[in-house]
Amino acid sequence: MTQEAKKIKIAIDGPAGSGKSTIAEKLANILKINYLNSGALYRIIGYYLNEQKVDPQDSKNIENILEKLNIEIKNNHYFLGEKDVTTIIKDSKIGDLASLYSRNNIIREKVNEIIKKIAEKGSIVVDGRDIGTVVLPESDLKIYLTASIEERAKRRWGEEKGKKPNISFTEILEEIKNRDYNDSNRSIAPLKPARDAIIIDTTNLSIEEVLQKVLKIVEESGIYGD
Repeated sequence: MTQEAKKIKIAIDGPAGSGKSTIAEKLANILKINYLNSGALYRIIGYYLNEQKVDPQDSKNIENILEKLNIEIKNNHYFLGEKDVTTIIKDSKIGDLASLYSRNNIIREKVNEIIKKIAEKGSIVVDGRDIGTVVLPESDLKIYLTASIEERAKRRWGEEKGKKPNISFTEILEEIKNRDYNDSNRSIAPLKPARDAIIIDTTNLSIEEVLQKVLKIVEESGIYGD
């Protein structure tokens, strides 16, 4: 898999803690194509609107703000205007804000517009929750990663402990449960696998094992290289 034959789109969806962002980024690096974390776009918007104390249901105000909002991606860093927000948006609380604000269709349309424009420029791996079902349904390959809620909470807890030593596993577990409920039960683009997605349960698999499974799927699909 060293020669890119055509522009390809790979969608990797899944719930929080399933490993989709890690796998998507590693896959893109191996295939030497672009990578986009759609969740980062929602996190940036959620973070900004919350800072401005904008009501998630205030669609008119949100629409006006989004028209002027400048989000850029440079060297895998995310910028809000001139501010590098890459680290800020990794906080789990920002993830909750992303889930809250993403229920507003105006925000979803804005993020989808950004993703589609980027995807038109060249081959890309995009991870999210509705990439294969809504944003890029024409993707050449759709993968849905999942894992038990306990395993996903364990992974997220491991990530958060370094930044927040006092945070408990129970807190993370509840956050994951709430996120799952909100993402799966929203009326707009709920979290679910695409009909033609290949589902991988990562519960008992290491990152490397999941990556190798995905690489095998890519190779067998024939979408990349000769």
